[in-house]
Amino acid sequence: MGKRAGHTTKQSFLHGALILLVAIAIVKVIGALFKIPLNLIITPVGMGYFTTAYNLYNPIFSLATAGFPIAIARLVSESYARGRFRDIRQIHKVSIPIFLTLGALAFCLMFFGAKPYVAYATDSGDMNALPAIYVLAPAIIFSSMVAIYRGYYEGLRNMYPTALSEVVEAVFKLLLGLSAAYYVICKGLEEFAASGTVYGAAMPSEEYAKAATLPYAAAGAILGVTVGALFSFFFLWIYHKRNGDGITQEMLLGSPRPHPMKQTISRMIRTAIPVALGALAVNLSSLVDTTFVQRRLRDIMSLNPDVLLNLYNGLLSDVVIQTDRVPTFLFGCYGNATTLFMLIPAITQAFGVSALPSVTTAWTTGDPKKIKYSIESVLRVVALITIPAGLGLSVLSGPITRLLGYNSITGSILVLLGLGAIFAATNTPINSMLQAVGRVDIPIKLLSVGLVIKVALNYYLVGIPEINVMGAGIGTLACYLFLTIFALFFLCRETKVKLNLFALFVKPSLSGGVCVAAAYFVQKFAAQLIGQDKIATLLALVSAVVIYAICMLWLKALDKSDILMLPKGQKIAKILENHGWIR
Repeated sequence: MGKRAGHTTKQSFLHGALILLVAIAIVKVIGALFKIPLNLIITPVGMGYFTTAYNLYNPIFSLATAGFPIAIARLVSESYARGRFRDIRQIHKVSIPIFLTLGALAFCLMFFGAKPYVAYATDSGDMNALPAIYVLAPAIIFSSMVAIYRGYYEGLRNMYPTALSEVVEAVFKLLLGLSAAYYVICKGLEEFAASGTVYGAAMPSEEYAKAATLPYAAAGAILGVTVGALFSFFFLWIYHKRNGDGITQEMLLGSPRPHPMKQTISRMIRTAIPVALGALAVNLSSLVDTTFVQRRLRDIMSLNPDVLLNLYNGLLSDVVIQTDRVPTFLFGCYGNATTLFMLIPAITQAFGVSALPSVTTAWTTGDPKKIKYSIESVLRVVALITIPAGLGLSVLSGPITRLLGYNSITGSILVLLGLGAIFAATNTPINSMLQAVGRVDIPIKLLSVGLVIKVALNYYLVGIPEINVMGAGIGTLACYLFLTIFALFFLCRETKVKLNLFALFVKPSLSGGVCVAAAYFVQKFAAQLIGQDKIATLLALVSAVVIYAICMLWLKALDKSDILMLPKGQKIAKILENHGWIR
């Protein structure tokens, strides 16, 4: 019975994760189609303004609402497991006024706090990030309403609304964001061609004219994000009106009376606050980068500019140097590297979302076998993805960034962030599982310590001229390494589960190391043979996937139930079993 229940739990987890993975894959492809040309349109300086706006938005949004979707998902999942369907409806009802209020307060904080924050972060009176921040602020209200429905349906183990709404949001971001950014620059250059001015100010050259449009072009790109959040909310609202939540009248009639509304609100807040603080700590990591990286780089430019100018000779244009935008340019390069870094945690976030109701159900029923099975299922699938992907980003950082049109500064930063992505991506589902077993306080405590580590390393290392922006990458790697190790330790301690660490982590590490080493040599050899660096990189990536799959089969790192969840899984599993390649 325990094995059957464990298999059912794993099927539910993998089915939900697969839906979100498909959506995330689509969203990330759309995101690449957005970020890569956007970098070419608005340059790393414009990306610096774009990233500054986002890094201010994320912690404010997290503080206001990030804990509530997880709280809703956890309480809904728990109530569903206990047949308390009236409580589920009540949870949805009370969440709406809470989210509206918090979203409005967060909007005011971001909108009215933007000016003093930018003045402090840039330390130079450079207010060019303000237009992007002002345009992004309303997205907090729309995203708050989106979070209600996503958390509600995730708790019911229906991942389709979340997946589809994410795609809707990404499409609007792509189409409107790129169009608006391009339009702003074109109109600015048209004005310069006609009168030699941009927004009424005389410009000495076309390069200076384009630089003058970048703050508003970044705001145009952000407009796509805000409108995308609005339409994502409209989609979920219509979906809920048309499809409901799957709870029938018979289920409601057979359900116990709901808890008092005050008790429901109290439980939601008690669950949400630690999660929100944990999410805040994660996003404060980005805010730390925005604040300290630019300030410390500006310190270098004030005291010892020759080091930076010599290090990045040929990569910094005369306009960037003469308009004092070197810190913004380097921060934009770091933002581009962070975009690639976040691809891997974004994928494993799907496993975290899917794992929460599955592990919550296992924990609620108190079945030790089901708990162990659920946790190992999540960690095994996560490790199979994060380890080779992170190693690949790090080892092939140069070819990958050249393939995407980024500069060599971004590639150097990605060497560190690729390794950090392994731990950041693994930490996300571990935190979700800690929350699922009722220890929502542990992630926030660990994240607080991790944030202190990151702040200290950032401030010290970025201020060293020879290290400069690379110090932020070192701080990120150290922070997530600490978080992952200790979060896993506490998860095992709380659940009393003894994990097979060799099967979970060592086998994927060995396979990942082999495939990445092979990809590195394939890229070098192919680039020399055909003389096309980008084609060589694509061949290397394909070869890495094939070699990794072969290594995983040879080491028998895959479980039969993993294969059964794939399309045509039974046929594939039978073939692999006949060759003795799966357990």
